[in-house]
Amino acid sequence: MTEWDIKKLRILRTLADRGTVTATAGALHMTPSAVSQQLTNLGRQLGVPLLEAQGRRVRLTDAAHLVLRHAEAVFAQLERADAELAGYLSGEAGEVRIGAFSTAVPALVVPAVAALRRTAPGVEVRVRETEAAESYELLSAGAVDLALSLAAHAPTARDPRFTRVTLLEDPLDVALPPGHPLAAAPLLRLADLSGDRWIFGGSGPWSEITRSACEAAGFVPEQAHSASGWSAILAMVEAGMGVALVPRMVTERASGTAVRVLAHDRPARHVIAATRSGAESAPALATVLEALRDAAAQRTAP
Repeated sequence: MTEWDIKKLRILRTLADRGTVTATAGALHMTPSAVSQQLTNLGRQLGVPLLEAQGRRVRLTDAAHLVLRHAEAVFAQLERADAELAGYLSGEAGEVRIGAFSTAVPALVVPAVAALRRTAPGVEVRVRETEAAESYELLSAGAVDLALSLAAHAPTARDPRFTRVTLLEDPLDVALPPGHPLAAAPLLRLADLSGDRWIFGGSGPWSEITRSACEAAGFVPEQAHSASGWSAILAMVEAGMGVALVPRMVTERASGTAVRVLAHDRPARHVIAATRSGAESAPALATVLEALRDAAAQRTAP
């Protein structure tokens, strides 16, 4: 394959624009002899004559014009590459892969991506719904760049592999069947539900969150049913099978249940983002993190 020299092609392009070797030399801060020598060398590399004498001047050969037609496409592509590289360096371009738990996708990731389409359209976000344990395995292996999880699901803050960023405190509300005696009570506390049947997961962090919140209110919840998916939990609550502690990111989209805010108890879970240590300074990743912070801030704004 022919070896193409971008620097020499630029000299040829300038000669075509300026018309003379002297003018070309002045524009490129070279000597006329250096311009002539570079173009002679380029002709040898390409195997075709690029210049021919015309009195005391030179003119471009047909081969030179053919070369320039292709060179213009190369220069245009290099301009696009320069623009994309500048965007990458400023955080306005690049690809960021996110692994996020299910409720964080519509509540945080989707609003962040929608905002990025307006403010940084060159940043491409790829979303992968994951369980917490899987998201950190993928993050450690380099399969995702950013993991969204609950703080209760995450490795310790002392884990040197990851940098953690707190995004949101997500309040926990209680979902009651529509006909529950306390569905319209003016002020509801968790302790008021100590005699109710509860619905929550059989094990894992969410089970621990529910049990801990109830124990902090002074009772141990009686688990009537076990489920891990919010659609299943809310369907059982709606059917009158029990009550459930549900995060605000879920209850705001719930229908068919009586959702009550626990203003006195104020139980909450914390949502964090994690990157591989040191990666948080990558421009595109930093841009996505900022968009996630903005999405989280909009949720907590009065």
